[in-house]
Amino acid sequence: MIKVGIVGGTGYTGVELLRILSQHPEVHIQVITSRKEAGTAVAELFPSLRRRVTLKFCDPTEAALEGCAVVFFATPNGIAMQQTRSLLDSGVRVIDLAADFRIKDVAVWEKWYGMSHACPELLADAVYGLPEINRDEIKGAQLVANPGCYPTAVQLGFLPLIEAGIVDTDHLVADTKSGVSGAGRKAEVHTLFAEASDNFKAYGVPGHRHLPEIRQGLSNIAKKPVRLTFVPHLTPMIRGIHATLYARLTTDTDLQLLFEKRYAGEPFVDVLPMGSHPETRSVRGSNLCRIAVHRPQGGDTVVVLAVTDNLVKGAAGQAVQNMNLMFGLPETLGIDHVPLLP
Repeated sequence: MIKVGIVGGTGYTGVELLRILSQHPEVHIQVITSRKEAGTAVAELFPSLRRRVTLKFCDPTEAALEGCAVVFFATPNGIAMQQTRSLLDSGVRVIDLAADFRIKDVAVWEKWYGMSHACPELLADAVYGLPEINRDEIKGAQLVANPGCYPTAVQLGFLPLIEAGIVDTDHLVADTKSGVSGAGRKAEVHTLFAEASDNFKAYGVPGHRHLPEIRQGLSNIAKKPVRLTFVPHLTPMIRGIHATLYARLTTDTDLQLLFEKRYAGEPFVDVLPMGSHPETRSVRGSNLCRIAVHRPQGGDTVVVLAVTDNLVKGAAGQAVQNMNLMFGLPETLGIDHVPLLP
């Protein structure tokens, strides 16, 4: 059994991680931390986990994380980088669900996250945890930077086009929508029911923290800098990411065949039949990314539609997918859930 520690298990990502790991046949959850909820039973805070998780939250200063084989950080940005070095030195593998290790350029990271990086020397060693691109590197990784929710959907949608070199990478557009759980489990006016329900709005148009992460990933695929316009929106739903991606074709090709070949054998990417329009509810509660590719009116613009559950493939499910790879387990173990409907 893999002894697992979770730092920061009181947010939506943390409870999703608990839900998944508590059903994983090769995992023993050894410790879960929270300063605010120390001493509180996990099942008291999250009744959905009654009879599944019997642990109590413990204070991070008292947690024996060094006794774990892997530690997940489901914390705000800036927390994991404070503890990762000591855990790695103790032989513990780390999966960070926040953004501390996603961006390789420390100056870019500090610009977008507004703080000094505590261990910039680890950025080069961190493996970006998008299995569809970095599967082999993840298997041998000691430190995995789990991708963000928007970056997962956008990169998977653009990946086949950029790899094939058939689109103009100077004019990529990502029009994305997220449910309110993407904002985290905290009290803020814009996520109040009376504010978010029956409403739809764009945000972060001048610049969103996921932009440099997406741009870095797409540039790595293209092997040159790409230009991307990224516009996120908040939608009145709890879970879900919908990415509508636009690119100008430079070469005529069978787009449906291109996507089907690229993702053949990928357990968590489902390329839908030609003409499909994936819905966020078709992936809710699952680790799936469902994709459809269109070429409207046979023109020179390709439109890719990608949907994921922001808390699963966009966060906790993908983190467990990475853990499975790191420990030589079947990649789908514990996360091959059928989506919830309705």
